[in-house]
Formats: sequence, C-alpha cells, structure tokens
Amino acid sequence: MNGFDEVTTGLGEECGVFGAYDIDGGDVASSIYYGLFALQHRGQESCGIAVTDTYGQRKVLSKRGLGYVNDVFDRESLKELKGNLGVGHVRYSTAGATRVENAQPLVINYVKGTLAIAHNGNLTNAIELRKELEYTGAIFQTTIDSEVIAYHIARERLNTATAEEAVKNAMKKIKGAYALVVSSPRKMIGARDPWGFKPLCIGKRDNTYFLASESCAIAAIGAEFVRDVKPGEIVSFTKHGIDSDMSMAIEPEKQARCIFEYIYFARTDSTIDTVNVYHARLMAGKALAKSYPVDADLVVGVPDSGLVAAKGYSEQSGIPYGMAFHKNSYVGRTFIKPTQSDRESSVKIKLNVIEEVVRGKRIVMVDDSIVRGTTCANIIRMLKKAGATEVHVRISSPPFLYPCYFGTDVPSDEQLIAHSHTTEQIRELIGADSLGYMEIDKLKDMVGELKYCDACFTGNYPVEVPNEDISHAFE
Repeated sequence: MNGFDEVTTGLGEECGVFGAYDIDGGDVASSIYYGLFALQHRGQESCGIAVTDTYGQRKVLSKRGLGYVNDVFDRESLKELKGNLGVGHVRYSTAGATRVENAQPLVINYVKGTLAIAHNGNLTNAIELRKELEYTGAIFQTTIDSEVIAYHIARERLNTATAEEAVKNAMKKIKGAYALVVSSPRKMIGARDPWGFKPLCIGKRDNTYFLASESCAIAAIGAEFVRDVKPGEIVSFTKHGIDSDMSMAIEPEKQARCIFEYIYFARTDSTIDTVNVYHARLMAGKALAKSYPVDADLVVGVPDSGLVAAKGYSEQSGIPYGMAFHKNSYVGRTFIKPTQSDRESSVKIKLNVIEEVVRGKRIVMVDDSIVRGTTCANIIRMLKKAGATEVHVRISSPPFLYPCYFGTDVPSDEQLIAHSHTTEQIRELIGADSLGYMEIDKLKDMVGELKYCDACFTGNYPVEVPNEDISHAFE
C-alpha cells in the first residue's frame, strides 16, 4: 500500500444495527443516520441505510459505503432516501473482508417482494448452511454470514403466511449469535438469538418505532426507551402496533449475554438488559481494587472504556482519580502509519500523556483488556517517560485464552499474549510494576444475576462451536 500499512489497536468491535418505522408515513433516513452515528463505536469499516415507502410502490432505496457514517452520507443523499420504513448498519468485519459488497444492510429481491436485513453477530454453522444453499443453486454476492441468514428468511417466506414466520423458521436453522433488524414491504421485524449474545432494544417517538443495538442510539434521536428485545424473541411492528413471538426462547439459566458488551463494546451511557454499562464498569473497578490493592498516588484510566473502571478503583481504594491522557477523538480504530516508523507512534497518534499529572507519581493504570500486549507496553513506556515513578496495571477483564465464535474479533491463540505467558511474564514484558486481571468469579459483580458468556476467558462455550476458525471462511 505505497509504503504504508494499517495499524489496528485493541479488539475488534462488533456491528451496530438500527431500524425505524414511521406509521404516519414520514421519512426515516435522517433518524437512522443519527442512530447509526450514536452506534459508530461498534464499527467504522462500512455503513449503510435501506428504506422503503409502505404507502407507495414499496421500492427499496439504499446507499452503502466504506468509512464512517458522516463520510458515506450527506444531506443530499439522505434526502434521496425517501421512505417511512428502514434499516441501518455500521460494520466492523468479524466475518468477511472489508469491501463495499460486504457492507450492510443487505437488500434481497425475491418473488414475495424485497427484504432489507441488518445483522450483528456471527453464526457458528454458517459454513455448512452456505454450502447447503450453494448446492441448491444459491449464488452469493458477499463473503459474510449475514447473507446466509437473508437467503434462509427469503426461502422460508415462500412457504409461510407472514415474514415473522419466515424469520422464526430461519432461526430454527441458524446457530450462534445474532441481533437482526429486517424490513419487509409492510413491516419491521427484530429478532435476537435465544442466548441473547447480542443486544437489541426498542424505542418509540410519537408514532415512530425504533430498533437499536444500544439504548444510547434511542436517546440520540430523542425517542423513549421502551424495553429490550428478549433473548429468543421476534418482535414485529406494523401500522397496528407491536407483536411479540417468544416461541424460540430458551430457559433463562441457559442465556449467555456477551460479557464484553459491559467491559468494552457498549457505550457508557447505554443500558443493556436492565444493567447500566456505567454501573457495570464502576463495579469492575471496585472489584479490582479489592483483589489487587497497592500503594499509589493516582488512579488513571485508558480512554475510553478504562475510565469508569478507574473511577471505581479510585472510589474503592481511596486513591485520587486523575486524567492522565489526552485522546485524539478524530482517529478511528484503524489508522495508517509509515511502515518504518517506531511502533510506539501508533499509540501516540491516539493518546498523549499529560506530564503535569503523572510526573513524580506512582500510578495505577486501569484498562479493559490486554490482547497482544504491545499497546499496553507502549502506554506504560509513555507514562514512565513522562515521569511516573511506578505504573501498576489493573485490567477489568480476565486474560484472553480462547477464541470467540460469536462476533468479537479476538485474535488467534498465538496472537493472544496470555495464551503463552503467565501473568508475571506479561508484567515483565509490558514493563509494569505490578499487574492484576479481573478474577473470573468477580465478573458477576458487574452484571448481578444476568447470565453471561465468558468463553473467551474460560473456554466454556454456551453452544457447540465449529472445529475451525469461521471468521474468514468465505474469502
């Protein structure tokens, strides 16, 4: 790439979905735009909006592109997307390459009309389902498992009386993690996998209904949060209101929300399944302070997801909380740097240490995770260069040891520093004066009675997982 390469820091985010249906017939594209803008943290690779007019010809108009929401859409393009029912998507690729064909929503024209589908998650049986479809003549346009879901819904719709039944029949075949927003010619449908891996919630503003990955997106467009879509629930929105189908639900004790929503993915101002993300991170910090006390002068958090946990550590320990970093808000999760430059520069582009705050002090640095270790090591080096006398690292998640098959882009085992190193070895490699990870049994302090998935830390997968890495299977 002309002597440059892309540097990715931290974990891959998930995707974000958003849907809107104005029963009175008003255009919804601008509401979807602002909803996606609020979900931008969930994916910065591509985005898209597809709308239809339930009162007119029911033709689907769509626009998709690579980049941020405000890169892909402007005032003119939103004006052209006329329709009172629509779905939107922001994408980070956990399965499928970064190219515009893989941007969502997917729009499928078939004998019963047109479906637009936005999906967050990963299917664990995508490979076998795709092969099965290919052998019956299906031709795929993308390398994402979301297209497998779209095909199954379209095929089932040929034999069912309603689009909701088609979604339910497709859910009987697909396995793994998904939050879906589907628009058919006259209705909006939301569905959540039976384990509840991925979040999805409902909002309402006047006579417009919304579906969103997080409640922060409902708030961003001035709507009222109604409730979460329950694990296994199919909700449909028509001009007559909301219908719910719980026939795909499983026993509550088998449910398995992704714990990383609370540690890292979700925005701090969101509430997912009645658990407030800010509160969850505050409790994580308090748990770390109880497990790993230390004599220090200042507690600091690595922006953004380490900040609230740092505040919790400070409150529990009595050590003052400070802001040690300036974050450049205009840098995405991935950015370009010269290949020959010092690796450390890739962190400095994002974060700068405020010397005045840390000079001469013993620092507790709280972050959400250590993946490969390089970013953490660089930040510690920057703190010490700025005059910190000690840096004690506290991590608000346990060590990553196992791959995730449900939509979190955890690197392969050999890239996970904790897979091949002890905590003491990691401490030495990153240059910390001490290192403490969240204890597995303390994760429940974050979410209370909520059932969650912690397989990336424990290897205890709530559903059967494939024997091979499925993240790039179709490329």
